[in-house]
Amino acid sequence: MCNNPTTIPRVTHGKWYNVRTMSQQYDFVALGDTTVDAFIELSENDARITTDEKTGRKKLEMDFGGKLPYKDVVVVNAVGNSANAAVAAHRLGLRSALVSNLGHDRNGKDCLDTLRKEGIDTDFVKVHEGKKTNYHYILRLGAERTILIKHEEYPYTLPDFQVPPRFLYFSSIGENGVAFHHEVAKYVTEHPETKLAFQPGTFQIRLGYEELKDLYAVTEIFFCNKEEAQEILGTEEQHIPTLLRMMKELGPKIPVITDGPHGAFALDGDTAWYMPMYPDPKEPVSRTGAGDSFSSTFVSALILGFDVKTALAWGPINSMSVVQYIGAQNGLLTKEKILEYIKNAPADYVAKVAE
Repeated sequence: MCNNPTTIPRVTHGKWYNVRTMSQQYDFVALGDTTVDAFIELSENDARITTDEKTGRKKLEMDFGGKLPYKDVVVVNAVGNSANAAVAAHRLGLRSALVSNLGHDRNGKDCLDTLRKEGIDTDFVKVHEGKKTNYHYILRLGAERTILIKHEEYPYTLPDFQVPPRFLYFSSIGENGVAFHHEVAKYVTEHPETKLAFQPGTFQIRLGYEELKDLYAVTEIFFCNKEEAQEILGTEEQHIPTLLRMMKELGPKIPVITDGPHGAFALDGDTAWYMPMYPDPKEPVSRTGAGDSFSSTFVSALILGFDVKTALAWGPINSMSVVQYIGAQNGLLTKEKILEYIKNAPADYVAKVAE
C-alpha cells in the first residue's frame, strides 16, 4: 500500500506510480468516484418529508425563495459508494483496493490521507492536475437525507491488474464515464475468475438498462433500493420478490433490493429471501452510507465463504452500526464484531422465504 515505507508514490500525468510490482491478488477492488461530504442539518421548522401515495417515494420539501436556517454542518473526507465499500471490506479482513480519481487540491490530499489511514491500497487512485475533488452536500432532516451531487469529469480506465481480483465492486461515477462501463464488462467477460458486484449510482441508473446491458449481463451481485429498482425496470410494481425476479431477467445472478427500515431481500436461485433490519440500539443519527455498508458487507461475506442467507444477515448489522454516526464509515465493523452481534441477535433475526 502507498503508506508502506518501501513504496515511493508520485503523481505523473494524473497517475500514481510505485516502484513496487503489484503481484498480489486483491480480494475486493472498488471502482468509483470519491468525494467529500458536507452534512447540513436542516431545521424541522423549515423542512418536511412527504410521501407520494402512488409510488411510495419520499420527498423533501422546503419553501422556495426564502432564507432557511440550518442547525449544523459536518464535513467528512474520502467517502462515496466505492470508497465506503473499500473501507468496509478492509475492516472485515479483506485485501482491499480502490480505483478512483481525485483533484490536485487540498480536498484531494485530505481524502488520500484518510484512505491511507484506513489501510486501503491507493495504488490505483489517480490525482489530476487542474481538476477539483468531488464535493457533495447532504441535506439532513432527522435520520433521512437528500444528497446534492456533482461529479467532476475525470478520465476513467481500469488498471492493468497483474493478478485478476477476486471481486470488482462497481458503483457511482460521473456521467462522462459511459465507455468505462463497457470496459469493465469486457474485463469481466475475459476474466471469468473475477466476479462483479454492481451498485449503480444516480447517473448509472439514469443511463438505463439498454445502455448498460452488457454490464448487467456479467453482474454476479446487483444492489439497489426499491425505488431505484422501480426506475431501472420502468415499473410501479411494489412487490419486492417480483422486482427481484424482474431484475434477474436483466442478467444479475443474485439481485438484492433494500427497502430502508423495512428490511432487505435477495434472490438466491429461485428463492427470494427476506431479512429484517437488525434492531437499532437507539434512534439512527443519519442513514447516509447504510446502503453502501449493507452491500459491501454482503459481498465480503460471500468472499469469505459464507452463503447468501448468512450474507443477508451480516449486511443489516453493519448498516445498523453505520446509521448511529454522521458519515458513512465511522460505524463500520470488523468481522469479529459482526459475529458477536449475530451471536446476540434476537430470535426473530433470521432470513425467511419471501412470498
